[in-house]
Amino acid sequence: MSFFEIILIALGLAADAFAVSVVAGSTGATRGHRSMLRLSFHFGFFQFIMPILGWLAGFSIERYVQSFDHWIVFGLLVWVAVHMIRSARADDDRVMQQDPSRGMMLVVLSVATSLDALAIGLSLALLRVSILYPSVVIGVVTGATSFIGILLGQRFSSKFGRRAAEVGGVLLILIGVRILLAHLFSL
Repeated sequence: MSFFEIILIALGLAADAFAVSVVAGSTGATRGHRSMLRLSFHFGFFQFIMPILGWLAGFSIERYVQSFDHWIVFGLLVWVAVHMIRSARADDDRVMQQDPSRGMMLVVLSVATSLDALAIGLSLALLRVSILYPSVVIGVVTGATSFIGILLGQRFSSKFGRRAAEVGGVLLILIGVRILLAHLFSL
């Protein structure tokens, strides 16, 4: 597998994490370098580790994961989106300021944006491709694009405030629907 192919796979896998990062940045809750680094690091780390787990699982888990992974991703993204929309509509500013780079929200977002990477790991195992190098590239690309996404989201937030979180929540739902439809109809 060429470096160019690995970069294309990495960019494809990083797209959801990038979109979620833009949304996270637009809420205004990911302020400061620590929050930004924590979120982008976790997105990159999960994107790094999931292909390895998929590769190690090989054929044994493929039939189990493949049948419902899209439902898990859809459910997690909708859960986060509903939370964001409700927070944006709340009168209490403290709710709006929940940092998505902490706690259960961080875990949910990291898992939701990296489940496709598990399938990539399974695919690479079937192709008998070594996994470490592609996983490192995937993790680094995702971490970098996530950081950039947060910065772009913060810029967007300063212009549109609470509406950005509502739009972001809707975008997360649309990402979930896209993933669901892609799996259900083999798009």
